[in-house]
Amino acid sequence: MKKTITSLFLLVCFVTQSFGWGQNGHRVVGQLAEWHLNKKARKNIEAILRHESIPMVANWMDEIRSDNAYDHTATWHWVTIPDGESYDREMQEAAGDAFQMLNNIIAKLKGGDLSEKEEREYLKMLIHIVGDLHQPLHVGRGDDKGGNDVRVFYFNQETNLHSVWDTKMIEGQNLSFTEIATHLNKRADAETVKRYQKASLEDWLTEAMELRPMVYDLPDNKRLSYQYNYKYYHHVEERLLAAGLRLAGLLNEIYG
Repeated sequence: MKKTITSLFLLVCFVTQSFGWGQNGHRVVGQLAEWHLNKKARKNIEAILRHESIPMVANWMDEIRSDNAYDHTATWHWVTIPDGESYDREMQEAAGDAFQMLNNIIAKLKGGDLSEKEEREYLKMLIHIVGDLHQPLHVGRGDDKGGNDVRVFYFNQETNLHSVWDTKMIEGQNLSFTEIATHLNKRADAETVKRYQKASLEDWLTEAMELRPMVYDLPDNKRLSYQYNYKYYHHVEERLLAAGLRLAGLLNEIYG
């Protein structure tokens, strides 16, 4: 019995640490996207999601990890690209990766011929995966589970590097997702929107990889606090803004 409980505890820890951006981060991305929808896309998406908003469904793909019916989606949250290399489908998880599945989902949503349930679920997945691909550690090097194996102390609390970037720097702001989104949206002038939305999905991967050396810029004692936040939190904000505006661009393209 004790062995079973321990195994379940370790499994829960692994799944929790793999979440992209955490709840607030994904909701920020969803809120920014919702604000930048055109009228036609907004109407169509509201009809699909019914009583739910984009920020409120942004974490659905993390929530279904507890449902065995969706076990096949477990690897769709990340992609592996070692330093100095480019995306190679052959080295990814057999069940699919975030980059491959995002392309597949976009094609399915554009193609139509989906049931209401299929379209709703694929839309929720698209919303989430776009956010995941803008978290630098979800485009992992392949040697440390996207920073999950890198133990650090964040303001004297033992954790891992992945968690710092997923949740802790965002939660440390003590702001709601709407407050963060409102703050970031002030930067979303027409030129910024155009610049982010013209980037290809391949460009997204390159951007994440270019940020990785900074993410791993850790002191020898692995203790992170105000200095790390001061140096790098603005990159978290930039990634959230980019994800939100690009998600809006995709949704306008599909539904607008």
